[in-house]
Amino acid sequence: QAQLVESGGGLVQPGGSLRLSCAAPGRTFNTYAMAWFRQAPGKEREFVAAFSWSGGVTYYADSVKGRFTISRDNAKNTVFLQMNSLKPEDTAVYYCAARPYGLPSREQKSYEYWGQGTQVTVSS
Repeated sequence: QAQLVESGGGLVQPGGSLRLSCAAPGRTFNTYAMAWFRQAPGKEREFVAAFSWSGGVTYYADSVKGRFTISRDNAKNTVFLQMNSLKPEDTAVYYCAARPYGLPSREQKSYEYWGQGTQVTVSS
């Protein structure tokens, strides 16, 4: 089973930036659809961004559009979530998710593999 490993979370002031990373040791993402979700305290996990590794399809939640960018590094087999202009309401545990085939989706149930999550806290 592919295990996803997230990193890059931390504490940042409002307006700041962070870059999250997601890797799967021993796996390649050539045909995968990848996504980021997040879960704030007391709230349900929600969709953030998704794309197909092969390119051509990218989705963002309206709340992060224009501020967050999902991307990949083929050589490192790693997915990134660049987060700019962070707001306190972006505070959450961020999860990486993957499905081996098919188009990316905004639905959690579409994804087969999940990481453990990385905490992002936006506070002054």
